[in-house]
Amino acid sequence: MTALLDSAERMSRTELEALQLERLRATLRHAYENVAHYRAAFDRAGLKPEDCRSLADLARFPFTTKADLRDNYPFGMFAVPEDRVRRIHASSGTTGRPTVVGYTGKDLETWADVVARSIRAAGGRPGHKIHVAYGYGLFTGGLGAHYGAERLGCTVIPASGGMTARQVQLIQDFRPDIIMVTPSYMLTILDEFERQGVDPRTTSLRAGIFGAEPWTEEMRREIEERFAIDAVDIYGLSEVMGPGVAQECVETKDGLHIWEDHFYPEVVDPFTGEVLPDGERGELVFTSLTKEAMPVIRYRTRDLTRLLPGTARVFRRMEKVTGRSDDLVILRGVNLFPTQVEEIVLRTPGVSPHFQLRLTREGRLDVLTVRAEARPGATAGERAAAAVSVAAAVKDGIGVSVGVEILDPETLERSVGKFRRIVDERG
Repeated sequence: MTALLDSAERMSRTELEALQLERLRATLRHAYENVAHYRAAFDRAGLKPEDCRSLADLARFPFTTKADLRDNYPFGMFAVPEDRVRRIHASSGTTGRPTVVGYTGKDLETWADVVARSIRAAGGRPGHKIHVAYGYGLFTGGLGAHYGAERLGCTVIPASGGMTARQVQLIQDFRPDIIMVTPSYMLTILDEFERQGVDPRTTSLRAGIFGAEPWTEEMRREIEERFAIDAVDIYGLSEVMGPGVAQECVETKDGLHIWEDHFYPEVVDPFTGEVLPDGERGELVFTSLTKEAMPVIRYRTRDLTRLLPGTARVFRRMEKVTGRSDDLVILRGVNLFPTQVEEIVLRTPGVSPHFQLRLTREGRLDVLTVRAEARPGATAGERAAAAVSVAAAVKDGIGVSVGVEILDPETLERSVGKFRRIVDERG
């Protein structure tokens, strides 16, 4: 296994931390000198880049938020002249202005390197065929996976998202070894295999690399059992780089190793911003260490996790993200995350993994309805029993009463990017 690791993966912890400090100090200086937002933010805090003399000193510097990126739309966070930017990506902007990110030629090389490292950690090898079903375009998933796979020496099948029946046909005809896709869309592909009468366990696929949305251990088991593959998690976000910030190793499947030579992680209390020690759960914060076009300093991801020691690699692990602070639903004083409901839905007979949470208001009260699709062939009695079972499990396990609707198969909107788990109609 050691022979497959690159030089950074073979560093000692001491060597890694020395490299991190060197790169961190250079990044702070680059951001301060070239981004007006950071210069103003550091000055307000009474800090200069040279005040960072140790990794712990980073905690003194101000956070960056998505609002900061939107306030500087489109190119105000870039640290290089626009003629040095070789690619631009952006978020969907469904909740406001999109967040825009840029990459120099060197940034694109770095990105390809970390995605290649991620695919290798997931079991990919040169010569493997990789079916990329992430969406291509301004979303970073498709192109990020594509160039990383090519960097590793793999053959890329750029299927993109959508046209699910065609995805099934391509998988059967082209015989890929690995698929890269969101976990919710993978379940849609699984359903299509079974609708066509094809056993998903007979395909050429041996591994799936799933990211772009939180998913649970129950969903991992569902995918692995129905498809006879190894299902591993990849993590990334456009503001920090895209896919390839962290990756679960196929030999351990025990959390995602963060590529700490490029991305420095912290976990903070989501309310106070205080840095938490490794092992405590909080909000994940990233500082880029090697980005040229758009360095980010202490970017608040809103993803909830904890940091753990490395196992398969020297790099620290982040526990699988199972929720976001901005996905938190507070219903009559009870905190609830969509992934808690997902665990219940996945273990309920007669119900498929496709579900959505609908928030409405009746008078002064907020009402939550779990809308889940029935399995194909489920009888009316099985649907009724499933509704009762889900409602009881939510009440017993989470402590709140909800309504439950069991819908016909393929009723809920399918996503080629991220599944929309929460529909808030409270106005």
